[in-house]
Amino acid sequence: MKTILLAFDSFKGSLTSAEVTDAFEEGLRTTLPDCQVKKVCMADGGEGTAEAIVSTRQGEWAEAEVLDPLMRPIRARYGLIDKGETAVIEMATASGLTLLSEDERNPLKTSTYGTGQLIADSLARGCRKLLIGIGGSATNDAGTGMLSALGFRFLDAEGNLLHGCGESLEKIASIDSSHILPELESVEITVACDVTNPFCGPCGAAYVFAPQKGANDAMVIQLDNGLRHFAQIIHSYNKVDVSEMPGAGAAGGLGGAFSAFLNARLCRGVEWVLDALHFEELLKGCDLVVTGEGRIDHQTLMGKTPYGILQAASRQDIPTIAIGGSIDWCTELQESGFASILPINEEHLPLAIAMRPEVAKEHVRRTGIKVGRMIF
Repeated sequence: MKTILLAFDSFKGSLTSAEVTDAFEEGLRTTLPDCQVKKVCMADGGEGTAEAIVSTRQGEWAEAEVLDPLMRPIRARYGLIDKGETAVIEMATASGLTLLSEDERNPLKTSTYGTGQLIADSLARGCRKLLIGIGGSATNDAGTGMLSALGFRFLDAEGNLLHGCGESLEKIASIDSSHILPELESVEITVACDVTNPFCGPCGAAYVFAPQKGANDAMVIQLDNGLRHFAQIIHSYNKVDVSEMPGAGAAGGLGGAFSAFLNARLCRGVEWVLDALHFEELLKGCDLVVTGEGRIDHQTLMGKTPYGILQAASRQDIPTIAIGGSIDWCTELQESGFASILPINEEHLPLAIAMRPEVAKEHVRRTGIKVGRMIF
């Protein structure tokens, strides 16, 4: 009897991970009614990651009142697993771009303060391990807002307290850590960071990411100057050089703040998720893994969910099939090691029709039937 693990990312804009899984299982059981099916919702550290981990690990949700990127009160939630010992936080729920209208986007003004409040709330609940996804930020404050919520104080040359936001970075003259939360001394933080951009410079946080957060050319230069200056202040403060650190530029410099001030470990999102899900344990006893996402192309092999799953399954010599809403074939994909890569859609189907949830579900179901026949 076959044991098959289904581990799909969402088909963004169309189906959630759970919807893809259910539709595929329905088709698979048409031809393999007696197979054993294991199911796990997947994500790669971005939106939906906390949902995937909490549901798979049978966790629960906590909610806190925090401040959004423009310091307005909102309610945001985060996950609790391991009997409440570990918090699973998506910074975008408190400091994300989707919380702002297009005309509100301004990385000189936005702050990660709310993300710090979520961290502080989790520490007050007794969490001593934090898993934090930092995709989708609206900010370029180098984490100063987050750190301010945790008790760090950033002062100008006259000793005045600065608000943690992008326009304050070039004014920072000193850092006071005498009032930080004592729980930070014993907390273990792992951060999902899928970019390798440095803190500042042409490939840094401001030049690469700030324009999509509302920055014009003048703002980008101001923000990069602020990041350069703050990097020097950090080095004077604790001898950590974040300026060229891979991943330090993630989420407007938030990656650098986590590393330099909170001793966090930065890792790729899919690795972070697989570890949190105890994926190696889920693989034991499986004969086949089926994974997938909305689009499969050369970027899939650069740390996306299907490739991370392929690597984990290959370590246990388990074949992996990938399915996708669309497949952009390239040599790298053909040589990647997938047992098969299957498109769910007909070749000339218009994208707008293919992405309709009811259409996508039916096509995923049919692909499940096809896979069942392949291995029957």
